[in-house]
Amino acid sequence: MGYSSAFERLYEELGKAIVGKREVIDRLLVALLARGHVLIEDYPGMAKTLLASSFAKALDLHFRRIQFTPDLLPSDITGGYYWDAKSGEFKLRRGPVFTNILLADEVNRAPPKTQSALLEAMQERQVTIDGHTFPLEEPYMVVATLNPIEQEGTYPLPEAQLDRFLIKTRIGYPSFPEEVQILKKRIERRSDRPEISRVLTRDEVLQLQRRVEDVYVDDSILEYIVRITSSTRGVKEVEVGVSPRGSEALMKAARALALVRGRDYVIPDDVKELAVPVLSHRLVLKVESAMMGVSAEEVIRRALEKVEVPKGFRG
Repeated sequence: MGYSSAFERLYEELGKAIVGKREVIDRLLVALLARGHVLIEDYPGMAKTLLASSFAKALDLHFRRIQFTPDLLPSDITGGYYWDAKSGEFKLRRGPVFTNILLADEVNRAPPKTQSALLEAMQERQVTIDGHTFPLEEPYMVVATLNPIEQEGTYPLPEAQLDRFLIKTRIGYPSFPEEVQILKKRIERRSDRPEISRVLTRDEVLQLQRRVEDVYVDDSILEYIVRITSSTRGVKEVEVGVSPRGSEALMKAARALALVRGRDYVIPDDVKELAVPVLSHRLVLKVESAMMGVSAEEVIRRALEKVEVPKGFRG
């Protein structure tokens, strides 16, 4: 479809910063092309900031980072008006949310009011400051991070905000050879920051987002998606199953993945590959189930095993 070589060059460029994590790069790319957002739950030191900043640089996109803290105010994200004595008028100071790719680091450390300011940007792709609404430049993607081991002083993300993330994923520890390769690459480049070259332009990214809308999805694939999501409702371990918005999210992500794989149609493997990262954070487990060690990922995997894969689809 014309962009396969560009995607390969993107993997190659990001390989200068991140070793052996092609699946994570795939998920960032899928989220961006599907006009979604990504939540990364992982430990400190996993190169989340380096990954997000390198990803933005390779795509010629503006990048900003916010370190979320308990005293962070909504205006610290959005910006606000200030009095300019020289001109004798109020002027707008745009906050870090005005960018293309925003890294919201440890997003659950900010209080709910501040999180809601980010939610408007994610959901509406706009920011309201003192009653004035400002659209955000496209493409726009939030990459938020959570630390799974530190819960003290955090505010749980509400289901409404979790639902706005297209994909939830992890980077994970590298393998032994990969970690050795990380050290070798650092010696070779003689700097903490790798030199990332531009692979695509902003306009090309926007064009790819439009191409996703042309990816064909057979009715049997649509039915397959709905069978997966509906099978999470009424499960004994689940308080709230995946909503129709989750079905739509899985369809959008599968279309973007098909494009990344060089196809103009979705196959069942696209759906199966993305079902867990797209759907697991949209479930609400019963308290007793969570205490017994049941995970949302496990519920989605059981649904995939239970639902029959369609055979009569295009491709």
